[in-house]
Amino acid sequence: MGLGFAVKSIGTKYWMPGDNYLELILEAVRGVVKDGDIIVISEKALSMAKGLIIDEREVKPGLLAKFLARFWMRTVWGYFLGRICRLKPQNIERLRNYPLKEGAAHKQVALWHAGLLGALLWGSEGGIDASNLPYSYVSLPLDNPAETALEIHLFLRKRLSKWVTVMIVDTDKTYSFRRFHFTHRPRPLRGIHTFFGAFAYIIGRSLRLKRRSTPLAVAGLRLDAESALELAEAAHRERGSGAGLTVWDMAKSFSVELTDVTWNMLKGLRHKPIVVFSPMDQTEKN
Repeated sequence: MGLGFAVKSIGTKYWMPGDNYLELILEAVRGVVKDGDIIVISEKALSMAKGLIIDEREVKPGLLAKFLARFWMRTVWGYFLGRICRLKPQNIERLRNYPLKEGAAHKQVALWHAGLLGALLWGSEGGIDASNLPYSYVSLPLDNPAETALEIHLFLRKRLSKWVTVMIVDTDKTYSFRRFHFTHRPRPLRGIHTFFGAFAYIIGRSLRLKRRSTPLAVAGLRLDAESALELAEAAHRERGSGAGLTVWDMAKSFSVELTDVTWNMLKGLRHKPIVVFSPMDQTEKN
């Protein structure tokens, strides 16, 4: 990968709300990690285990949310912004047929948790994610990624007697212009700037800036933003996208409607929420 690390993804069961994520991580990396390794963990899996999910079937949307679903998504994104941002034709067609009932409920959740600028994005508004979740559930971003990364780092240090670095990442993209890095995601790693909600995405995509998965927190090692971004993107490539990049892709992979994916369907998949980077010695590099 160009950073002098060997990379290995680790499969686990599907993490459910209420799962003990510390024990799940410990069991996954026991016998695998050594001193100096970097463990990259998916924010989505941690949010699930922490129960940071919302059932949008229980959400009553307001007028603004309905407007966003009917006009902003179907017309503005479907006919203008989708092309400006160079979305795939398949996704543009999906946006032109954006579901009104479910979409309005989703936009209401986005307004609550990401604000108006975040809700203007076509997906992953403010780190809210519906992919790889069942029915009408969405996951929310972690309130304090740095605190969670430190908790995992200290737990593994105590239980394994090894010094490993813990990084939490999200697949939402950070865009880079030379050494300036920005994202629509809230609470990214220091050195990455949160920039005007949906407009960060529009600027980054329309200008074809370099984009990589977003590191949210690192515990156990000081990493500059550029190195963290390289690791985050390498982890994403190694991990893959689970049941699909979008909620549409997920439903298509199971041959069901958008809100008909079940817990059992997702449990049947092999999930890879953890990626381990191990420094290579000079012999291995050569």
